[in-house]
Amino acid sequence: MSIFDKLKQGNTAAPQGGSPSNGGTGPRTFTFGTLPESLAQMQSLPEAALTDPFQTAALTVCALCVYAEDKSIGIEMLNWLRGPRPLGNFEISFLDDRFRDGKTYVPFSYFKDAVPENDYTPSQPFTLTVETNLYSDVTHGYKKLFIRSGGADNAREVVLRMKGDGQWLLWDQTLLVGIREPKSADPWA
Repeated sequence: MSIFDKLKQGNTAAPQGGSPSNGGTGPRTFTFGTLPESLAQMQSLPEAALTDPFQTAALTVCALCVYAEDKSIGIEMLNWLRGPRPLGNFEISFLDDRFRDGKTYVPFSYFKDAVPENDYTPSQPFTLTVETNLYSDVTHGYKKLFIRSGGADNAREVVLRMKGDGQWLLWDQTLLVGIREPKSADPWA
């Protein structure tokens, strides 16, 4: 059973977004009652306005969690977050490679309390924090944000680009690079 399935058991509530805890430049914490399971559910969340890059970064993690469970819906969500620049065959192949060998737990590792010891099962509601650093605003029209994984020592990067209408869209991400094995898969645990 996947992490997504375990988390859905007994939870029939509609996905709920939440206001970030900090209206400033960062860090910003987002809380989701449930994760969206379709593009329509994602687009109904308050974060779907994409009016600031933190919202888009948070929704990117949600989309990657869905991709781990249902590739076609995940692609649909990621393409919406990318706007006029949909995923190409190379990007899809890269994503498939990142999820190979049962590594569907990686995107869940960005939520609060998801650590190797509990096989990256986040606590609910789903909470994640998006941070900035000195390099976040180096390039005009782009924003580099960072999200910490419970299985890595360093925060991982999400790059957003501002569209002419003021929306912040997904440009690039390094959220799926390797993290520590979950305890159940670690032969040394």
